[in-house]
Amino acid sequence: MLNTLRRIIQEVTVAKDLDQALEVIVLRVKKAMDVDVCSVYMTDKVQNENVLMATDGLNDEAVGMVRLKKNQGLIGLVGKREEPVNLADAPVHPCYQYFPESGEERYHAFLGVPIIHHRELQGVLVVQRHSKKHFSEDKVTFLVTIAAQLAGAIAHAEASGGIDGLHSRAQGARSAVPLQGQPGAPGVAIGTAVVNFTATNLEVVPDRAADDIKAEVSLFKKAIKDVRKDIQSMLKRMTEVLPAEERALFDAYLLMLEGAGISDEVIRRIKQGNWAAGALRETIAEHMRAFDAMEDDYLRERAEDVRDLGRRILEKLRSQEPPKPKKFPVRTVLAGDEITASMLAEVPVKRLVGVVSRRGSQTSHVAILARAMGVSAVMGVDELPVSHIDGRSIIVDGYTGRIFINPSRTVRGEFKHLLREEAELSKELHELREKPAITPDNVGIPLYINSGLLADVRPSLKSGAEGIGLYRTEFPFMVRDRFPGEDEQCKIYRQVLKAFSPAPVTLRTLDIGGDKMLPYFPIEEDNPFLGWRGIRISLDHPEIFLVQLRAMLRASAGLSNMNLLLPMINSVAEVDDALRLLRRAYHELIDAGVNINMPHVGVMIEVPSAVYQVRELARRVNFISVGTNDLTQYLLAVDRNNARVADLYDSLHPAVLRALQQTVDGAKDEKTPVGVCGEMAGDPAVAILLLGMGVDNLSMSAANLPRVKWVIRTFTQRKARMLLKEALTFESAHLVRHFLNSALEDAGLGGLVRAGR
Repeated sequence: MLNTLRRIIQEVTVAKDLDQALEVIVLRVKKAMDVDVCSVYMTDKVQNENVLMATDGLNDEAVGMVRLKKNQGLIGLVGKREEPVNLADAPVHPCYQYFPESGEERYHAFLGVPIIHHRELQGVLVVQRHSKKHFSEDKVTFLVTIAAQLAGAIAHAEASGGIDGLHSRAQGARSAVPLQGQPGAPGVAIGTAVVNFTATNLEVVPDRAADDIKAEVSLFKKAIKDVRKDIQSMLKRMTEVLPAEERALFDAYLLMLEGAGISDEVIRRIKQGNWAAGALRETIAEHMRAFDAMEDDYLRERAEDVRDLGRRILEKLRSQEPPKPKKFPVRTVLAGDEITASMLAEVPVKRLVGVVSRRGSQTSHVAILARAMGVSAVMGVDELPVSHIDGRSIIVDGYTGRIFINPSRTVRGEFKHLLREEAELSKELHELREKPAITPDNVGIPLYINSGLLADVRPSLKSGAEGIGLYRTEFPFMVRDRFPGEDEQCKIYRQVLKAFSPAPVTLRTLDIGGDKMLPYFPIEEDNPFLGWRGIRISLDHPEIFLVQLRAMLRASAGLSNMNLLLPMINSVAEVDDALRLLRRAYHELIDAGVNINMPHVGVMIEVPSAVYQVRELARRVNFISVGTNDLTQYLLAVDRNNARVADLYDSLHPAVLRALQQTVDGAKDEKTPVGVCGEMAGDPAVAILLLGMGVDNLSMSAANLPRVKWVIRTFTQRKARMLLKEALTFESAHLVRHFLNSALEDAGLGGLVRAGR
């Protein structure tokens, strides 16, 4: 059964739309389980109904016509119970609902299992038989396994089909339903999707209209010729090394290239209007489905060979494309399977209005960059049909994590109205730039910005920031092909310090590892976020750490605004070792005649152990800075870059709030100032709690600074303390968020946490 299950899943995964996916399911499951009927009912979330969308065994005319209210019939019973319903004689069950057009009066045995994706009912998978006999436990568990495995694939196929309107019976119901992801950066954007993809990722190649069909055909033929030449060369090199049976793979590749199948089908699709890469993706997917459906194990394994061949052709296609500037619409929404910082950089700043990614979360590097740029972003959209959205109209709601593709006129009108209100709000926020961040009861909270690029300096100066609370020094390391030297680093740090002088600038020492890798210093680990990263690398490589410390100290000569921050601190021993190396670097420069002062030193509270040793740490340093992104990740045991568990990652979890309060209290007991430099600092709702806790300063992206300033200028610290006390009584992050958003709404600041004014 395992091979059967795998084949069904693979065939559904590569289906081009919902219709095809459902047809595959009913056909394959009916055959595998040896039943008389297999049907799929999909949940219409708009009409609150379960709709028969595909069947093999019931009357075809019933498809799209049989509709049951959410809790109606046996289908409703399965959905309500969220577990299998196994009946020997379904018609006698009190929940049985008869539809004459279905022709199901002939069938008695009934087994229905729910299709659940991300805790939400997608539909019900049903099998039926003539005989009056319960289905065996093996049959039940097989169908449950099928439904669980198919849930994600069905959700993806539903999104693809919904966009293209390929299933007209349900098109109206689905067109108003947005795709759900995670809020990445606040704001609303209406624009045109531009899909970016890597050269070898065949599965996410978008459909695009061929500008010149003749040229596309020529490009494809040249790619085929080049791949054939490469394989012949490989075969020649391997003749002396591999036995004949192992060389057969290369011969098979050549046969596939020389045969008419793949080439002719790709050219046919090009002539129908798709560009060469899109036509190749469709053709390879079709051939893989054919191999996957084969019973013979050896032939079935050839599907992976077809995929590999497709990737080789795609790579040649991309390399053969004539160099030409990419076209970005006036309002570009960059979309893809995974968006990188370099992809963002390709889009002219004035044209980029939104970012949508199938992978990632609100704390992904790209989401952080989007917030810094003031661009709306939605991350972790599992069902994003990347191949089908290039050039389509798209709406991005960065507050709720929703996206609408090819939105209706009504939906577009609603969001255009919200955009106008957003513009009004932005104007009001801009007017706060020169005003101080002081509460109505006269408590000042310095607002700093997080940065890492020299290009950020000018916008940061214009944002009204009172300094830099976190300068990520790893960026100069990441853009080079070697470790930067002392002079190189000194020059960069000096520019930043001088630009903000006399305002404070906090330079964080090298923080690589986890999701921040250096191409010339690879770190291969099974669990990089719990591995060799941050201060651990610096202490293990004093020859790198000392160079950076000397560069920082030299850069501060003649200035008095540099602070130094140590990341990923796990114990007091690490602080002691780092301070010892700092003193060594300091005395080396003093002995060399460099006129410098010892900077203020702080530690980042990012791991739970540091929370419980905050008093000991505070005695050793001049200030504490809380990195809430990693602290949340480690406290909740949730990978913050994993879209599958992104909904579990929430910095308003009561445990995180209590850890923050404990950190602030511990630092205050030692009379050590404490600030927050993680993403929580830039959240207007969370700012209320941080104000109530007594945090001394906040550091955030430049785009969020005016939003947080408005909150501070609106709420007294006394009021914030009252709200904090009540927020700490809640048992879930959802309740805390709702409570804080309501407080903002009551204060007339609802536009800071939702679309509109």
